[in-house]
Amino acid sequence: MIRYALTCSDGHDFESWFRDSAAFENQQALGLIACPGCGSAKVEKAIMAPRLARGEEPEPSAPVLTPDDAEKRAFLRAFRAHVEANAESVGPRFAEEARRIHYGEAAARAIYGNAGEQDIRALLDEGVPIAPLPQLPDDQN
Repeated sequence: MIRYALTCSDGHDFESWFRDSAAFENQQALGLIACPGCGSAKVEKAIMAPRLARGEEPEPSAPVLTPDDAEKRAFLRAFRAHVEANAESVGPRFAEEARRIHYGEAAARAIYGNAGEQDIRALLDEGVPIAPLPQLPDDQN
């Protein structure tokens, strides 16, 4: 996992975790990274100072979350819980069902599920309105 400092086109700064730099590049290219402050998908990496060890001196321990980070994480968790409580889980059939809804072959309704990178790209190319559902790295532990 890698943490990037990010900034949106409106100047909001935030951080997000990615599996690796390629995951960031792929998600950015697909427009799947959005600013939690304004929702803008025009997001770029911000300048970050590298963390360097200083020989034998232990680094001072930093808080795991700042109060601001805790509020953002709580908001994202609440948002995810709201979607899960008010939308239908279609699991790995997400791309198929989103496409059916978009083309009027299935009843319009809120859904969520899983989709691979190729399916996501195809849905976006077809103009099917989709958005990522945030999952925080510490939710996986």
